[in-house]
Amino acid sequence: MVKVSSAALAADWASRSIYQVMTDRFALINGSSTSPCDVNKYCGGTWEAVINNLDYIQGMGFTAIQISPVDKNIPQDTPYGESYHGYWPMDKYSVNTNFGTPQDLKNLADALHNRGMYLMVDVVINDMAFEIPGTLTANATVDYTQFNPFNDQKYFHPFCTITNWDNETNYQDCWFETEYVVLPDLYTESPDVVSLFSTWISGLVANYSIDGLRIDAAKHVNEGFLPGFVQASGVFTLGEVDSAGPADVCKYSNSTGLENYAVYYPLIQAFTAGDMVDLSKAIAAVNNSCKDFTQLATFAEDHDYPRFASYTPDMALAMNALTFTILADGIPRVYYGQEQHFNGNSTPNNREPLWTSNYDTTAPLYNLTAKLNTLRNHAINVDSRYTGNHTTQLYLDNSTMVTTKGPQGVNIVTAFSNQGSKGGSYNLTVPNAFAPGTQVMDVVNCTTITADAGGNITIPMGAGIPHVYFPTFNLNGSGLCGTTNTTGTTNNAANNTSSSPSKSSTTAKKSEGGLVQFHVPTFALCIVIAFGFWLI
Repeated sequence: MVKVSSAALAADWASRSIYQVMTDRFALINGSSTSPCDVNKYCGGTWEAVINNLDYIQGMGFTAIQISPVDKNIPQDTPYGESYHGYWPMDKYSVNTNFGTPQDLKNLADALHNRGMYLMVDVVINDMAFEIPGTLTANATVDYTQFNPFNDQKYFHPFCTITNWDNETNYQDCWFETEYVVLPDLYTESPDVVSLFSTWISGLVANYSIDGLRIDAAKHVNEGFLPGFVQASGVFTLGEVDSAGPADVCKYSNSTGLENYAVYYPLIQAFTAGDMVDLSKAIAAVNNSCKDFTQLATFAEDHDYPRFASYTPDMALAMNALTFTILADGIPRVYYGQEQHFNGNSTPNNREPLWTSNYDTTAPLYNLTAKLNTLRNHAINVDSRYTGNHTTQLYLDNSTMVTTKGPQGVNIVTAFSNQGSKGGSYNLTVPNAFAPGTQVMDVVNCTTITADAGGNITIPMGAGIPHVYFPTFNLNGSGLCGTTNTTGTTNNAANNTSSSPSKSSTTAKKSEGGLVQFHVPTFALCIVIAFGFWLI
């Protein structure tokens, strides 16, 4: 594999698929699958252990990974636990030795690049961290000399608490947390702070051959700071702007790529509460508001929110959420453990150690991930216009959405369902899906259908599973459904049929099958607002 350049920009990332790793929870250097883990403390995951398990990640077809922040964090065991997550920085110029040495981090970048994969690093730009014995008041003391390079109070906003999450000045200038672990808010309007940050980030990227950055809490710094920071980094960035409003999210799209929270919230509702129409509306709103849909990361899980399986254990619904994540517009990003159907709820329970799964490559969602990533990678290889081709909706009702993405001949037609595994069997006719007479393969179960003289296809829906069709004549070279890949070998994970749950024996029509609804209370989706501290 040709070694990739570390100066990866937006056009390079558009074709990537990201696997998000929480460094401390991904793998142990001793290879143990039974070591206990107190989810509030460091559990022993390292960069070297990530290197040792890259086959597991690449086996799912991922072409990039995102890792936790790498800088030195506060060392104390606090009432909130330890800094295993990486979001309590104190020294930007030293690495977190719990994860390894500077050379280990360089080795990780090299190992990824030698596989043709990219490295994205999470970075904290909003604040630093300092332990106190109780609650901070205006008269309390923070020892700013402990911070590097922001070692003076002049680099920080004056102390105040966030009291209004809808007030931009309040949530950008005030401090995230004021108890036990305080987070002094950096004065990013200051030219001195801007200069220090620019010097640090350019050096970090260069020293460790980083290809991209995830910017934590991007909406909590002033908007004027981001363009200069991104430019100084010299690489593609994904900003965290946690808002359900497309306008709120997309106003940052002139400065940075973005995590697509405006689609995340309706995605969860679509596949747990039966609200497919609102998902369709959200997609359209984002397309109308954001500068470039190819720079948006689509996700169904991350380290801040309950895992999908915590809302419903239904495997068919999990398959649909995962399928949407990988085949919708933008850059797919899957959170570690989603492929193992982990079900941790709110933080920190959604940060389970992956080693307890024994890295099961026969798990249904592992194999589905491999199939979908392989197909997407193949479509891009066949026609590079795939990533820039807008998804078009072919069919929509309350429980079903069918889309097509990609130029004709390499277009992927996907049928999403929120009926769940108890959904009935019926035939769904979808108009104008493919060129007339085209035979297409459903890569989920490796069965074929043929478009009629009008280009319509009839999809045999059942048991709520998604269907993913691609022209059979262009499937050669993918390694899917028994074909050979470009190296002449078979892709075992992508050909494993265990990604399909056993189909229901029911022959009921769609209206008889019923919509399985899993109502997600508003507080569940917003639980981290109440515990905003854990969002950072």
